[in-house]
Amino acid sequence: MTDITEGAKAPTFDMPADGGGRATLSGHTVLYFYPKADTPGCTNEAKDFTELADAFAKAGVTVIGVSKDPVKKLDRFKAKYDLKVTLASDETTDVCERFGVWVEKSMYGKTYMGIERATFLIDGAGVVRRVWRKVSVKGHAAEVLVAAQAI
Repeated sequence: MTDITEGAKAPTFDMPADGGGRATLSGHTVLYFYPKADTPGCTNEAKDFTELADAFAKAGVTVIGVSKDPVKKLDRFKAKYDLKVTLASDETTDVCERFGVWVEKSMYGKTYMGIERATFLIDGAGVVRRVWRKVSVKGHAAEVLVAAQAI
């Protein structure tokens, strides 16, 4: 497992995204990883980033949400909640593994592999400026925005 730290060069990526697009690392980017589309925590996180989408855009920062969900599910999720951020599909978990967020989790005594809720703020030179691990959704998007506006 890779451990991406602040000051490190971010791994490059090219993933299929909602609406038939592609998600790549270019310019200032917030890359947030979430376990599964259309679940309560993930929905709230996406809505929070959407609510601040104009402020991120004004700061020159692209926001990309990443999960293992197929693009068709991401398209439905985006339409259902009128989300304004790019949603990328990492079905192979390649990008999740390179960012160190494909981890062993446990629930009800069972262990399984899944996506750790984490966010990376990457500057225009591809350097990781901030890392948030084991993210708590409430207030997170606003905290990321403040950091993004500072780069």
